[in-house]
Amino acid sequence: MAQHFLLSAQARTLSLREIYKGGEEKAYDTFKAMRWEGGEPVCPKCGCCEAYEITTRRKFKCKACYAQFSVTSGTIFASRKMDFVDLLAAICIFVNAVKGISALQLSRDLDCQYKTAFVMAHKLREALAAEVEDRELQGEVEIDGAYFGGHIRPANFAEDRIDRRLAKHQTGTRRVVIALRERQGRTRTFVAMHEAEGVTIAKRVVSRMATTVFADEGSHWDHLHDGWIVGRINHSEAYSADGANTNAVESYFSRLRRMVTGQHHGVSPKYLHQYSAHAAWLEDHRRRDNGANAMAVVTNAMAHPVSRAWKGYWQRAA
Repeated sequence: MAQHFLLSAQARTLSLREIYKGGEEKAYDTFKAMRWEGGEPVCPKCGCCEAYEITTRRKFKCKACYAQFSVTSGTIFASRKMDFVDLLAAICIFVNAVKGISALQLSRDLDCQYKTAFVMAHKLREALAAEVEDRELQGEVEIDGAYFGGHIRPANFAEDRIDRRLAKHQTGTRRVVIALRERQGRTRTFVAMHEAEGVTIAKRVVSRMATTVFADEGSHWDHLHDGWIVGRINHSEAYSADGANTNAVESYFSRLRRMVTGQHHGVSPKYLHQYSAHAAWLEDHRRRDNGANAMAVVTNAMAHPVSRAWKGYWQRAA
């Protein structure tokens, strides 16, 4: 299943090819190596390093507390039903899509149900977002916001059309993504109701030792001057002047807009924070090869605890 996706893309590294050629056992060994150093099991309940292996069920039994566990117990993949080789294929497809991938496309590529692909993709996004959730931004930092959603369809006849930019003619689902991006570094994203909330966010995640914070001429960014040296750029006059620009954060928004418009065709405000974090991860690691990105996703997923938002999502257990 999904074999041609791993074998056809020229960007795949040799190690990933060898993993797939080795089949399910090789993929299983890869997940064990990403979970436990050296591949030797460690009990997630008591931390004991000695366990019996139940080979017929791919499980282990701790010699200390007698708890049974698997390689995915306590991780984002807990209670998974897919084969490990298909999980690896899903991850490769996920990182290979430079503007993201829809759950419908992923379900077709993997030959699985839409529900399975939808939840798995969101679990991967949650694991990726955890990379920077506690990161304090340093150095030169750019900040900006972009609005998504909230518009209604235009009326058929011109005389019936209204100004959809007005708040009273919107659906109430419009949100702004606030992005803060280190130059030559990482990107952090937040979803808010108004762009002015970005100042409060900046005070929380940008180090006071940051060299400079760059923003456009929006009046709500004036309060940034209270905490940092601020470089401002008036986009009605220029996009860059004397080193002052927001080109890096605008590059991120370009990717996110194409992801939302071209792949997903619309994103619920409930999940916008995960799509924005996914786009940030893709933007930050755009120059890293697919093999390294795939292994990084496996590592993140195996280090991330059970998702409280997505465990039992379709059973309404979340």
